[in-house]
Amino acid sequence: MNAGAPPAVRWWLAVLFLGFGTITVGLWLSQTFPQDSFAAEPGYGAPVLAFEFAGGQDDLLAIFGPDSDPQQVGRLAAMRTGNERDYLYMLLYAGFLASGLIALGRETGLRLFAVAAALPILAALCDGYENWLLFDIQAAFTAGDYSPAMASLPYPVAAKFVLLALTNVAIGLALAQLGGRWWALAGTLVIVACVPTLMAIALPARYGWTLLAAAGGGWIVLLGTAAIASWRGVAQGRPLVAAPTASPLRPVVRPSARRPASPPATGFGRRRR
Repeated sequence: MNAGAPPAVRWWLAVLFLGFGTITVGLWLSQTFPQDSFAAEPGYGAPVLAFEFAGGQDDLLAIFGPDSDPQQVGRLAAMRTGNERDYLYMLLYAGFLASGLIALGRETGLRLFAVAAALPILAALCDGYENWLLFDIQAAFTAGDYSPAMASLPYPVAAKFVLLALTNVAIGLALAQLGGRWWALAGTLVIVACVPTLMAIALPARYGWTLLAAAGGGWIVLLGTAAIASWRGVAQGRPLVAAPTASPLRPVVRPSARRPASPPATGFGRRRR
């Protein structure tokens, strides 16, 4: 590493590494979870989102199918395997987003954004509690019973997505603080992309599919920012955004305290006595 690299470059390199890890594991999980459902609403998008927003036995039947469906066993096995591997994904995205906010806090000099690094960590904790409830719900459904955990499921699910949306808002605000119209535009787009989150939580059967896009937009912008900052820090030894240099001061010319005496007025002819 360049000896003159700025202090934030180590955090940006961590963001870059964890970001690519998050994408890789996310693609792996997308192939692990069930690829289709029995009769879930198409507005959920992926069946795993329909499972997270399930509110009763009818929803579970729509996701996994009845006992007479030959694909029910495969869907149940794929959902359990995906949720088990999801814990690795939680660690990666929490580290990715938290490191990004810390790096942005160092770049902007505002400690508030470093404090906001707690948001994705809290989101991952909610995600872990949500998975624990999903395991209990799925085990009860397999045995033909109803799990009381379903009554508690909406709270960690809503908290997780709200915290992830607030994380993206913090990222967008930090990008706008870097200065320049392009950074301000990037930050604005990240914040605007969070708007569908509340719609998806309120009406998941219609807008649940927007949750991945709302969160993913900010993550992609953060990963691109990390790539730029890492290159500038390692190869060029300078921060993401250079601080503006002050223009040289002009010497101040002070007027003299006393005015020069005005020359005596000359008259024509001689003065009469």
